[in-house]
Amino acid sequence: MTIPILNARDPIPAHLHGGIAALGNFDGFHLGHQAVAGEAIAQAKAAGKPAIIATFDPHPVRYFAPHVPPFRLTTLNQRQRLFEAAGADAMLVFEFDAELANTTAEDFIAKLLVERLGLSGVVTGEDFTFGKGRGGNISVLQERGAEVGLTSTAVGPVRDEGGVISSSRIRDALKAGDCATANQLLTRPFAVEGVVQHGDKNGRKLGFPTANIDMGHYLRPRYGVYAVRGKMPDGRVLDGAANLGIRPQFDPPKELLEPHFFDFDGDLYGQSIEVEFHAFLRPEAKYDGLDALMEQIGRDCEDAKVALAGLG
Repeated sequence: MTIPILNARDPIPAHLHGGIAALGNFDGFHLGHQAVAGEAIAQAKAAGKPAIIATFDPHPVRYFAPHVPPFRLTTLNQRQRLFEAAGADAMLVFEFDAELANTTAEDFIAKLLVERLGLSGVVTGEDFTFGKGRGGNISVLQERGAEVGLTSTAVGPVRDEGGVISSSRIRDALKAGDCATANQLLTRPFAVEGVVQHGDKNGRKLGFPTANIDMGHYLRPRYGVYAVRGKMPDGRVLDGAANLGIRPQFDPPKELLEPHFFDFDGDLYGQSIEVEFHAFLRPEAKYDGLDALMEQIGRDCEDAKVALAGLG
């Protein structure tokens, strides 16, 4: 069973009325986000109320600064699965647009959270801000919420030896090719989900067919070759090696994620797969001819097998 996705523009279904919601962007849904969601779910279960995890899409940064490079760590579909695994009864999506950006903090609480969505409680991180001009914070939420019957809880940051666990740390690790750190903070491998598209068939000509995926709005990890695992439409999980980058061996340059899965010869065109990044193997490079490239790809595949074998 997949939990429903609710749109914050619409009244909440009757059976989910009175729920307790975790409020945040929750893009990475890392350890810190999981702590906020876990508190909301625990409160909801203890009170016999629906547990809801909310998210904003597009991310507010995309609205206020549309020029910034892609930075997303998850899609809505991935978040839906993550929220369900965490124990939520529903996923609530706030579409961040001009209307929401210009909603005052007071109206966000009274008219949106309570009147339209029927929430009885919310849980946020201590640094959560909301409302026009970021006029709302946890103090405003607690004070104004109490006036309209909404309870509010703030959860402090989760830390490790590197400091506060944040999406920024995860993005920095991925941009450095440090999959181990990123995946530890996420509690799972960073994964790109997308529809396999037709390409130039260069991989097939070289003897290493690939499943080409557009990176869309995802953050771009460091360009190079990775040890990956792919989740197939039929549920199979396959080991592989993937090139992420602009393919300097071929003209014209075109950015793609190109996973090659070992011992697989099926047709994936038009199907959605998820590619997990497990280890960075080497940067992108241009070689002296296709024979040299083929030899290097063969070495990459062997290196990927070793890296993945070490993960179990």
